[in-house]
Formats: sequence, structure tokens, C-alpha cells
Amino acid sequence: MFLFTFLGAVPMTGQSKQVLLETTAGNILVTLYDDTPLHRDNFLRLVNEHFYDSLLFHRVIKNFMIQTGDPVSRHAEPGITLGRGDNGYTIAPECYAADGRLLHHHRRGVLAMARKGDNVNPERRSSGCQFYIVWGTTFSTNELKSVGERLDAMTNHRVVMTPEIMDLYRKTGGTPHLDGQYTVFGEVTEGLEVVDRIQQAFTDDYNRPVDDIRILSAKVL
Repeated sequence: MFLFTFLGAVPMTGQSKQVLLETTAGNILVTLYDDTPLHRDNFLRLVNEHFYDSLLFHRVIKNFMIQTGDPVSRHAEPGITLGRGDNGYTIAPECYAADGRLLHHHRRGVLAMARKGDNVNPERRSSGCQFYIVWGTTFSTNELKSVGERLDAMTNHRVVMTPEIMDLYRKTGGTPHLDGQYTVFGEVTEGLEVVDRIQQAFTDDYNRPVDDIRILSAKVL
């Protein structure tokens, strides 16, 4: 599904890190993280360029996530399979701090950048434009222990399922199996009920909502 070489982020020093996504399903307010500056600045630049205006949520999977950012979706006819569109570059991953610590977990309501799979993208570089908002599910302790074992192998022992993180996924929910492999760069601060509404949409065999759900506009506040 996604992209090529990153051109470089445009500094956004002093600019607000809140973005309002006005959608046909309602408004979603997101706040971007400062510790993922490449992704933060890229997202703000695209919003200021009106890149996301009129794009569809082209991939929606109930109890998992909602995804948007494919520029092809702006004028896509009903039934067309989407998800391969891009803006010509990728972004270096920002999953870990300099000391090796995982920056952010895939709890419910966070924003993360989509990317191509490991088989063609071993560096796990992010898409330059496609992002998703996590919904996920809650997990039992035994389920999280199993996820932790898989994460240990997938991240070369860099992601540890601590008691605190297990408690987060038991109570809040999310998609823990993605931790350390996709860059989380922000979170929904208002409008999580809108995300819930979108993730329950009826979809076709390719996870595209049958009735289009569109970003009407994205604005930096």
C-alpha cells in the first residue's frame, strides 16, 4: 500500500499542534506529539496544504482502526479498491527514543502512520500521507502475555509488556500487537465517539465503507 523517499519535514516551530478533522460523521480533534517531530511537522504541513480535504476513510475495520490519507480517494467512484495512493515519499520511523525506550503505545484513540509491510519495507518507514486512528479491543491478561511473546520476537526484544502496559490494554483497549512497528504521533482529544461511529460502518470485501465517509476539511487550530 504505500511509498518512496522522504523529502524532509518543514519546521513548524511555535505552531499549534492541534488539528480539527471535520468529517461527514462528525468532528475529531487531534493533538500531535512533540517527540515524533518528523511525523508531526509532515502532518501539519499537509493539513496546511489542504491535502486531506475531501479524502475518504478508505479502510475501516471494526474493533481495529480507521484509515485515511489516500489521495486517490478524493474522486474515487463507488466500489473502487483504494489504499495504494501516496504522495511520493516515506518518513523514517519514530517509534523509539534515543535511549531505546518505546515512545508510544497503540492504545485506543492514538494516531499512527500506515506503511508498507516488512517484506518490502524492512526499515519500517512510514507512509508520507496515509494514517490511521486506533480503536482496537480490550484484552485479558493471558491474551496480553501471548501478544507480548510475539512482540518480543517482532521488535528484537525492544517492546516489553510491563504490568502497567497490560493494565492499559485491559482497561482502555487498543492494538498492542502493532507496538514498536508503526509510528504513533498523536491522539484524539475530542470526538472519540465519532471514531467509534466510523469504525462500525458497513464495509465491502476490501474494508471500504459502502457509504462514503469523508474528511470535509482538516484545519490547524
